[in-house]
Amino acid sequence: MTPDHLAELLRGGEGLTVEFKRARAALNRDIYETICAFLNQRGGTLVLGAADDGTVTGIAPEALVQMRKDLANTLHNPQKINPPMPLVPEPVELDGQTLLVLSVPESSQVHSCNQRIYSRNEDGDFDITGHGQLLAELYLRKQVGYSENRIFPQIRLTDLRSDLIERVRRNVRLQRAGHPWAELDDLELLKSARLYQRDYQTGAEGISMAGALLFGRDEVVLGVVPHHRTDALLRVQDLDRYDDRDDIRTNLLESYDRLMAFVNKHIADPFYLEGSRRVSLRDRIFREVVANLLIHREYLNPFPAKLIIQRDRVVTENSNNPHGLGLLRPDDFAPSPKNPAIARVFREMQWAEELGSGVRNLFKYARAFGGHDPILNEASIFRVTVMLPTLPMSATASQTGVKPQPESGAESGAESGAESGAESQARRVLGALVDGPRSKAELVSRLALPSVSGALNRSMRSLLDAGLIEYTLPDKPNSRLQQYRLTAAGRAHLNLQD
Repeated sequence: MTPDHLAELLRGGEGLTVEFKRARAALNRDIYETICAFLNQRGGTLVLGAADDGTVTGIAPEALVQMRKDLANTLHNPQKINPPMPLVPEPVELDGQTLLVLSVPESSQVHSCNQRIYSRNEDGDFDITGHGQLLAELYLRKQVGYSENRIFPQIRLTDLRSDLIERVRRNVRLQRAGHPWAELDDLELLKSARLYQRDYQTGAEGISMAGALLFGRDEVVLGVVPHHRTDALLRVQDLDRYDDRDDIRTNLLESYDRLMAFVNKHIADPFYLEGSRRVSLRDRIFREVVANLLIHREYLNPFPAKLIIQRDRVVTENSNNPHGLGLLRPDDFAPSPKNPAIARVFREMQWAEELGSGVRNLFKYARAFGGHDPILNEASIFRVTVMLPTLPMSATASQTGVKPQPESGAESGAESGAESGAESQARRVLGALVDGPRSKAELVSRLALPSVSGALNRSMRSLLDAGLIEYTLPDKPNSRLQQYRLTAAGRAHLNLQD
């Protein structure tokens, strides 16, 4: 917060979302009641070092460090604030004095302070622990607070894309035998996934915002969320605009495909062994980053989500309904779902990890990838930063005019040559499928290969795993009639128009 913004806040006085506390030499005990009340209501700003009338009183310099430490420790303590809510106090200089500003978000949960539940009105904080009706209203508001659950009774099943629902059904069938969604029809699957709901207060029944975002035709998606957009940008040479761009305004499943295709197009995948098995660091990292960009967004906010690839890093931004403020770390991360119905579909397809484990894996693999921890900063705009390795970009990236970086010494020349050969063959396979599906034997002929080799099989497997190609007979992968075709992501990877 800037000093000018703070001065304006102090002039505006206290109210529903603003509170001042003197706290010259120590923290007042009642500040935690205010924090609890803000969390339970609309959030707010708590200023420490100001009188009730907005006069700056400041914090004693010798007390500042201890007060910040006490705040951090207490807000992590479930005996004080439950559930805990880690917040970061921000020091601001004004009129020669230091004040602490605490921005408290509205929480999706009900919080207590010293086992008492507080709420907020224009007159301050009040204890509603013994008020049954007020408590019931508070819990109800929190339970139905996910915007993804908004019901659109006028959306019909025919407004959704049955091929996308079938894709989920096929995917979960491959992931787990006997999956309950595998044999359900479209409407039953939507109901099972909580994408078709009934509001027992209003009687409204129908497909939810989450269902429309996941499976809706493009006009339906934009009818439900007119500002829906994810901007994928490459900014390496043209830093004011971009070197390459994909403006994505479609359902979340194909948004995921196109974002991953953009990442694979412009980011190299260094050689990495986990034990004796090679794993794709790029896939492990950006599968999580891209899924989080789509899953944890507040879709009522018009802020356009972004994935920006720069020379040394990737940054993502999305609107957020924060459950805390500041940097997230895997050792003290308290996971909270933002769009649980959307998240469940991604997890069932194994496009995302369970809450918490995904963040831990992101830290693990990002260190090996770019040599630094990722930066996850939770606020009203959630930002993730992942550093990139010093490796050459892919051949398709070089078409934008990006000069390749020096080769890393992480792999031998033979390994590097094998990798470039494998990437070249994978690109040739994609090119051979541009004009239609082909069997493996037809690919051998088209690529002028002597026979079906292990290298070709590995290329095909990597393209299948990346979602760039797919089986024409997905339920019979070993059929002699099996052919392979480009997916939408594969066509996007080749810059083809459908």
